[in-house]
Amino acid sequence: MGMFDTIRCSYDLGSGFWHKELQTKDLWCECDEYWLAPNGQLFQIDYSGTQAFVNDGKGAWTKTGVHGRVRSTNITRQIEVYPTRWDCQYAPYPRRVITFVEGQLFLIEPCLEHKLL
Repeated sequence: MGMFDTIRCSYDLGSGFWHKELQTKDLWCECDEYWLAPNGQLFQIDYSGTQAFVNDGKGAWTKTGVHGRVRSTNITRQIEVYPTRWDCQYAPYPRRVITFVEGQLFLIEPCLEHKLL
């Protein structure tokens, strides 16, 4: 397991990837959340400040009224992505290597290397 980043995918990366929650360990592994838009642009979702801890003995969280932020990214790198959940036990776990140039999807490749996740 370990730390990973989550990408909510609205871009058609192929079977098993479209409108799915994906994971990657090739970004910053800070449990950040991203959105891959239908036009191939990668955005970072920031929920900081949207909730506050209430010390009422129950350890509850309360909404602050602040909305999250969605920011475009400037990432230029190649990352490997895979679905968060995959319940087709008869099929191999799908993975893709996708390349971003200045936050824009540039290339999609199947991942040929088999390694344990």
